[in-house]
Amino acid sequence: MVPALAPSFEHVELVVTVALVVILFDGGAAIGWRRFRTAAAPILLLGVPGTFATAGLLTLFAHGVLGLGWLTAGLLGAAIAPTDPAVVFSVLGSHPVRGRTRTILEGESGANDPVGIALMLGLIALATHADASFWIVIRVFAEQMAIGLAAGLAGGLVERRLLRVGWLRTLVLVAVVYIVADRLDGSGFLAVFVMGLVVGDIEAPSQALQDRVASVAEIVAFVALGLTIHISGIDAGRWGEGLALAGFLALLARPLVVGALLGRAQLTHGERLFVMWGGLKGAVPILLAAFAVTHAVRDASLIYETVFVVVLASVVVQGSTVPAVARRLTPPGERSA
Repeated sequence: MVPALAPSFEHVELVVTVALVVILFDGGAAIGWRRFRTAAAPILLLGVPGTFATAGLLTLFAHGVLGLGWLTAGLLGAAIAPTDPAVVFSVLGSHPVRGRTRTILEGESGANDPVGIALMLGLIALATHADASFWIVIRVFAEQMAIGLAAGLAGGLVERRLLRVGWLRTLVLVAVVYIVADRLDGSGFLAVFVMGLVVGDIEAPSQALQDRVASVAEIVAFVALGLTIHISGIDAGRWGEGLALAGFLALLARPLVVGALLGRAQLTHGERLFVMWGGLKGAVPILLAAFAVTHAVRDASLIYETVFVVVLASVVVQGSTVPAVARRLTPPGERSA
């Protein structure tokens, strides 16, 4: 039994998955391929090796400092590593930040979610198969990425031909692309994000309505996930572990990863610091922790509650300070008037 979780947990997971599909497609479309290319190197560096490096550092901290077993620590690291598109798009969309730093953070949040999800699914397969080796993690990850990329490119090419048939048919096609990729053991989340990138450079008459649908999806995702846990049911020890992980992530792990991977990127010192601070957590890490629950992984309750505390700390502390940090660290050319 997992305490403090809603009885209809699988239904909540389904609702959040649908919401994230809409958010990721809209996020990819908002970036577009031309804008993505201007910051492709830092986005891909943070999205792929950056996610693995962050997950690795969190695993070492959870095992060495918090005393968790290696597999539990790995699942916790994989769940927390990705940034969240719903939070990043919402926070940056409502504040005057533009230019490469905005593109990097938005692109990273779309790219690292499929990577984190694939890593999490591989680790869950390792945790739930007694005779499995770490090779299963590599195999699952490779399948998820390759199939998801192919499905997204194919869906984007089809959508470019049908772009002006209306937003409702677009969302139906997005759903089809996600389902096809998922049924083929690929990453449906990567597929819809790539599909959005492919069609994002073409102006669609329904884009404003599509953005409103994505905004509603953000609200639905957080409300649905909020129903799965009662804060009063989280004990003091779990709060302490979650806050320790959140502090380690924000003040040490992410700065180390961003500094190492973007050390040669054409960014000012302030822009680099802003990218370090802008790695916001949200619905995606909680959803990944939910996968541990629905797959009956050992220590699933611990993983879920700890991730919830980390996300809460990220949203309250980092999310609320992004406007002030942006004003201090990004140059005038990176901010709108």
